Amino acid sequence: MKDDLFIEIGLEEMPSSEVMLLSEAFSSGVLAALKQQRLSHSDVATYATPRRIALWIKSLQRKAQDIDKVVWGPSVDIAFKENGLPSKAGEVFAERNNLETVNLKEFISFDGKQDKLRFKQVIEGRLTKDVVEDLINQVLSKLPFKKRMRWGTNRLEFVRPVHWVVLLYGKEVLRKNILGINSGAVSRGHRFHASKEIVIKSGSSYEQQLYEHHVVASVVERRRLIIEGVQKLAIRFGGIAVMEPSLIDEVVAITEWPVPLLGYFDKDFLKIPEEALISAMRRHQKYFHIVDKNGKLMAAFITVANIDSADPAQVVTGNERVLRARLADAVFFFENDCKSSLEAKRQKLSGVVYQAQLGSVLDKTERLVKLCHFLSDTIGSAPDLAARAAAICKADLVTDMVGEFEDLQGIMGGYYAQNDNEKPQIATAIREHYLPRFAGDKTPKSAEGITLAIADRLDTLIGTFIIDQQPSGSKDPFAIRRACVGLLNIILENDIDIDLREAIKFSGQLISDNDKSNEACKSALTYVLGRFMSIYKDKKIAIENFKAVETLGLSNPLDINRRVLAISQFSQLPDAGALIAANKRVVNILSSATSQDLLVDATMLREPAEIYLFKNLEEKKSVAHKLISQKKYEIALKELASLREPVDEFFEKVLVMEKEPQIRRNRLALLQELRQLFCGVADFSLLTGVEGD
Repeated sequence: MKDDLFIEIGLEEMPSSEVMLLSEAFSSGVLAALKQQRLSHSDVATYATPRRIALWIKSLQRKAQDIDKVVWGPSVDIAFKENGLPSKAGEVFAERNNLETVNLKEFISFDGKQDKLRFKQVIEGRLTKDVVEDLINQVLSKLPFKKRMRWGTNRLEFVRPVHWVVLLYGKEVLRKNILGINSGAVSRGHRFHASKEIVIKSGSSYEQQLYEHHVVASVVERRRLIIEGVQKLAIRFGGIAVMEPSLIDEVVAITEWPVPLLGYFDKDFLKIPEEALISAMRRHQKYFHIVDKNGKLMAAFITVANIDSADPAQVVTGNERVLRARLADAVFFFENDCKSSLEAKRQKLSGVVYQAQLGSVLDKTERLVKLCHFLSDTIGSAPDLAARAAAICKADLVTDMVGEFEDLQGIMGGYYAQNDNEKPQIATAIREHYLPRFAGDKTPKSAEGITLAIADRLDTLIGTFIIDQQPSGSKDPFAIRRACVGLLNIILENDIDIDLREAIKFSGQLISDNDKSNEACKSALTYVLGRFMSIYKDKKIAIENFKAVETLGLSNPLDINRRVLAISQFSQLPDAGALIAANKRVVNILSSATSQDLLVDATMLREPAEIYLFKNLEEKKSVAHKLISQKKYEIALKELASLREPVDEFFEKVLVMEKEPQIRRNRLALLQELRQLFCGVADFSLLTGVEGD
């Protein structure tokens, strides 16, 4: 028999960052625990608001399946004495399995080799209602809280004090102790609109019952209401609401009864950089900003209240008042910052510690100046402009505006550079050098911005390796993983043909030129190129394709990526599987060769199949080498794909390990030539290939 299980944990308001995390962890934890208990079910629905996490598990078995447990004991000659009575080993087996020694011979079975004692025990499945208490408590105790707290006399810890627990199985209310609270059927609605108790009838009625008490329990439904409500208000105002996914997530997590409201601010505030206004609205107040059809910020905002106020105008007025104060601060900070130049601010960076062993932020900018000069020729930027941008790129860190709005680093530096009448390329480079800031963000597009962005990440990367602060496990204090992925994306999206080995070596020498620095540079290069795996994982490109290229020891990300993409295309060809399999076979055969420095002697080729392969190799060699030198790897591999027929024929008709040494060496040389030709692109023996038709 089956019935629905419904669980709701009601508590004080959780931090917005914890709501979805805990809901998902609770759901996955309970389902995993039920599976471990051999309790099957059908569909699952999850609910989460700031004050509750809930789980509705449909058609959950009432009782776990019984299982047979077979225990094998000692062999008969060990379990019994010569007189037929149980030995000490037999007595121990009987005791452990609650058996009578007089009946022990009834438990003899043949295991395929000999007769042994064998006991088959049926482990009866437990009732669902008997396991849920311990199961739920164990799952709750393992949830990934950032901070735990205790309340009252309770010694248990949770993210916030728990006030009620609903636990229903079918029509039965389960009275259990969950986190020190006696469970029942009583829940609560909205804190202000409907604070009275609600008796939950079942999981199927839960969502509707809460809605009637001003709680939208479904995260999906709450998100839909917020998006639609905000968009409608923006259209009514004559603009477009900018709905950043992370802000939507946060608003969903802080509301139970979302009510979008439109507010306004003085147009005079639009005289300062709009990014500062947006940051004040989005980061500090959780407001959605509005832009016109040209993307220009408009003097209005949308807040999402968690209450359906009898006087919404008063709620709007309160929000406008709070925002006005924040925007006034932003105006003051901007005007005050503009009173001194970035060059003047740059000198203050000597008092800002970047890292104790790596010096001040000023020291970092001086390294960036030299690194930009080094990189400019490769990237095609103006060295003087890139170097000037590097010199003042961190000066906005000591401004009032960035002190208040940390997310405006670089952005404000660009505005202040304009205010100082720096050249436009310099302002753009400063603004761009933090890009990309997050996964999926745009990359720098100006040559100087690209140069500075690469230089900044290289300095950060090699610095952490030199001082032994490189990422390890979950520890990444300098956000090196993100910086490396950003570095690779900048290079790939802008087709930057750069040798990272040389760039990292130069960057390392600016910090410390010794043996330790040289080793750190090697480790840093390996690490940054290893981030390709996360990029390819996101793009659904086989990691083995990268591994096949990585083994060549290349250090040019653009070249590596071209090879990986070419392999991905090659793997779709009909002949790919057979050639990959052939490469594996070649490697295995060559591993037995005493010398790897072999040359083919055409005069010693006597079998038609080996002559056929040799002629095809000679024909394709010059074509492939030319294409590879031009980095046209995809075309080169298409040319090499035509080698399938001669390769297949060779392996079918030619004995490579010929008894005559000279013939054997010559055939090994022929295979080595085949392998080297493919290794001009990648080591194909590391790929997974299926023999083609």
